[in-house]
Amino acid sequence: MQSEVEKATTEIRNKKATGNDDVPGDVFKLLGEGGLKIMTKLINTIYETAEWPKDFTEVTIVALKKKPQATKCSDHCTINLITQTAEIVRR
Repeated sequence: MQSEVEKATTEIRNKKATGNDDVPGDVFKLLGEGGLKIMTKLINTIYETAEWPKDFTEVTIVALKKKPQATKCSDHCTINLITQTAEIVRR
């Protein structure tokens, strides 16, 4: 049976844009069993201590114009850039 960490890792889309850490999500697919065990340990530590690493709590939000002459908030959309590891934990 696949662990939740393995499941979240395999659900990452291929060639997805990198987050603030500049690490593509595809890297987590290459971790193998040993890397996933370390990832699981990290997630369990976060769960047990209820303390998130500082890198996981910082998010960069980027506003993208929907229209060339955008002047109102509704003329923009936003994307959140978070680390790939935080994305896996968030799931």
